[in-house]
Amino acid sequence: MANLLFYISLIIIWIMLIYHMFLAQGGYQHFKRYEKVIPSWEEKMKKVELPTVSIFIPAHNEEVVIKQTLTAMSRLYYPKDKLEVILICDNCSDGTKDIGEQIAKQFPFIRIMETEGEFKGKGKSSALNYALQHSNSEIIVVYDADNTPERRAVWNLVMGLVNDPNAGAMVGKFRVINANHTWLTKFINIETICFQWMAQAGRYYWFNITTIPGTNFAIRREIMEQLGGWDTSALAEDTELTIRVYNLGYYIRFFPAAITWEQEPETFKVWWKQRTRWARGNQYVVLKFLGKMFSLKHKKIMFDIFYFFFTYFLFFFGVILSNMIFICNLFFDLDLQIGNVALVLWGMAFLLFITEIMISLSIESNQLSIKNILYVIGMYFTYSQMWIVLVVYALFLEIKRVLRKEEQVWYKTERFKVGEGGK
Repeated sequence: MANLLFYISLIIIWIMLIYHMFLAQGGYQHFKRYEKVIPSWEEKMKKVELPTVSIFIPAHNEEVVIKQTLTAMSRLYYPKDKLEVILICDNCSDGTKDIGEQIAKQFPFIRIMETEGEFKGKGKSSALNYALQHSNSEIIVVYDADNTPERRAVWNLVMGLVNDPNAGAMVGKFRVINANHTWLTKFINIETICFQWMAQAGRYYWFNITTIPGTNFAIRREIMEQLGGWDTSALAEDTELTIRVYNLGYYIRFFPAAITWEQEPETFKVWWKQRTRWARGNQYVVLKFLGKMFSLKHKKIMFDIFYFFFTYFLFFFGVILSNMIFICNLFFDLDLQIGNVALVLWGMAFLLFITEIMISLSIESNQLSIKNILYVIGMYFTYSQMWIVLVVYALFLEIKRVLRKEEQVWYKTERFKVGEGGK
């Protein structure tokens, strides 16, 4: 039995590794071709009536970063008579609103609103739904309160929607503004680059599937109104929204020309809380739609639901199972017959892990360096193992919440002061 379980765990792990290598290749191909459409897209933008745009920035006690964020918004390249930036102050008890109002006096297209009634203090999705009800622009763009988008970021997102009528949403790329601050942010920077070029660009290239992130995306208002807004029960409201957009018959396009810089956790405590929320949110989405897969109108999204199920359930189960069998075999003779083959497979898996990350790093300027390769090796033995423990912990919390019928509690990521990164 131990041999059978060990083989099963190895098969699961290798399926995931090979799949991510496949995605890395797709990400590289997308990188080589995504800019080719820009000249023709720019020409069309000169000939059409540009749509009105509302930028939603949900904020709860963001005084540490909000001035930098709104300053970046004031520099955006988009006609100001077609643009409004809405800072959504959600139950703030610090200086977020005051800072926002000071900047709004200088820039009429920036306005400040506070959530009220049933929307107040319920988290990001509720704040976004409040802004949805109190705005009327044709296109909605969402940024987190710690983001500094580059000057043409919003222009590029909107340009994609104007030129691609079948795209329900346009997703940009995000980079880490505090990448060199701590050992943790250096790991996260590598993780983020891999996510952009494997999970986003790779899936878009091969399957025409991209996940809406929590920031730096544009979506048509008519779609949000048709869907009834954001799901306030979802901690990963972006992943949940993705599935519903695809089920309407639209697709989501990854357009890395739209770039924003965002802050990442600098301490383990903040990272743990943020990533636990992400894991629980994605587990919620998987369980919400897993039983509905065969009733979805557009079957292609079934593939993505299964991908998240594989990622947050089967893959981590395979890793944990193989680790448990290996540890138990150190103390008890489990009569494992795989012997040296296991060591060879582990070595090959490690090399495959390094290779697929190096492909992603090679796409970003100045990221494929000896120093980063050494960090990738360190990630395998530290950061990646931390994720395994975190996902198990998140699953325990989610099961407990469901059994006790508790409401989701939103955790706002703690911010740190950083220098400007937007352009």
